[in-house]
Amino acid sequence: MEFSELTGFVSYIFAQAADGGPLSYLQEKFVQGGGFMWPILACLVLGLGFSFERMWTLSRASMNTKKFILNVKDALSKGGVNEAMKVCENTRGSIASVFHAGLLRADEGVEAAEKAIMAYGAIEMGFLERGLIWISTFITIAPMLGFTGTVQGMIEAFDAIADAAQISPGVVASGISVALLTTLFGLVSAIILQVFYNYFVARIDKLVGDMEESSIELIDALYEIKANK
Repeated sequence: MEFSELTGFVSYIFAQAADGGPLSYLQEKFVQGGGFMWPILACLVLGLGFSFERMWTLSRASMNTKKFILNVKDALSKGGVNEAMKVCENTRGSIASVFHAGLLRADEGVEAAEKAIMAYGAIEMGFLERGLIWISTFITIAPMLGFTGTVQGMIEAFDAIADAAQISPGVVASGISVALLTTLFGLVSAIILQVFYNYFVARIDKLVGDMEESSIELIDALYEIKANK
């Protein structure tokens, strides 16, 4: 999902809020929260944009590892390295890309193939983790903005007390409401993005683990072919 599509979706949600119900309540509270609600919303929208992009990328990087390894080994045994490379070229996923890089150097020896697999594996891992730093940044910034809004709300409450020269619920209610709402929205935004972040980290760890295990099996298969020659 592109950022323009995501912002359009948010605009649609606010437009529908005029019909009443929970969305109308959320819109009302958002407006009551004051100016700090907008940067908090920006953190949530941008964080979700990066999250949807990572979800799409990781879904394309995933594959049936066991089936792919069997296909590559079968191609190696029947048609050699060139046939195995064709299998990698026709397969989508990070492991297929790493295998292809290793097989390209197989003619130079198993050690060269192993080095190529390690080097390209590191590059592929960096590709999988790209964008996570921004999600982590928004997870940190959103509650900090909420707490800053809390401080602002409390300052407004004390200023209202000073101007009225008395303490009453009506005097401080507005400032305290701003304080609580910004904290709430900041924490909720961070929680939502944290769930996505933890999910992506778990997916990447699994992909990297499968990549390392599969690479070992490929190197072993190349050694077997070398020994049989």
